[in-house]
Amino acid sequence: MKTETYLKEFYENYDEDGRLTLPWGKIEYITTMKYIEKYLRPGMRVLEVGAATGRYSHALARQGYEVDAVELLQHNIELFNRNTQPGERVSVRQGNAMDLSDFPDDCYDITLLLGPLYHLYNDEDKGRALREAVRVTRPGGVIFAAYCMVDPSIVIFGFQQGNIHSLIEKGMLDPVTFAGSSDPSELFEVVRTDDIKRLRGTLPVTPLHLVASDGYTNHMRQTMEQMDEKTYRLYLDYHLAVCERQDLIGFSHHTLDIFRKNEA
Repeated sequence: MKTETYLKEFYENYDEDGRLTLPWGKIEYITTMKYIEKYLRPGMRVLEVGAATGRYSHALARQGYEVDAVELLQHNIELFNRNTQPGERVSVRQGNAMDLSDFPDDCYDITLLLGPLYHLYNDEDKGRALREAVRVTRPGGVIFAAYCMVDPSIVIFGFQQGNIHSLIEKGMLDPVTFAGSSDPSELFEVVRTDDIKRLRGTLPVTPLHLVASDGYTNHMRQTMEQMDEKTYRLYLDYHLAVCERQDLIGFSHHTLDIFRKNEA
């Protein structure tokens, strides 16, 4: 089966639209928006590649920014369009993160790559997507690239849920180094911070932040659901205070690599 077929089957049966509204999902959303807004200025143009149902695209369009979006799956595009409110300066088209040839060079101030790298399974494909994101961004513009991390999957899916031996038997986990690998049938590609830095190092960019988008949040979902509002706000303050601590990055389910395209 092709990667797109696996993704289509998954996302047609998964509430991606609601994921970022759950107690643990909101931490990732709030963190990501905080860093996007740090670099936004009036009049900037934004491109979101792999926009899914458009939660970020719509949020930015409702703040008055002009947003173009690219999404692979028709199902997600339909939800994206359904979520569009009157007056939003937002557009969406079907496309692939590895080929943004419909878009000219040096066009966007902010480029978001918040999902495609979850589903690209080798350095060549990841590199193509990253290079395309950099190409369409203006010199001095900022790119946001999101990743899934391997160690939370080892701890939760592997040990807590009893799948550790099958992961090793399938060749998805090295029993010595515990480095992970995935394929389209497993949907999500997982990395370590060294992988992120190696990929970034091939690009004409300057690093700005490497952020734990949700930190330890997904390890304590039940606790998050039971928190009262005051405690939840305190946890959010704690998370935002430590989300760039590099000694904590690896146990975040999602990370956000933020870098600036070098001036010519």
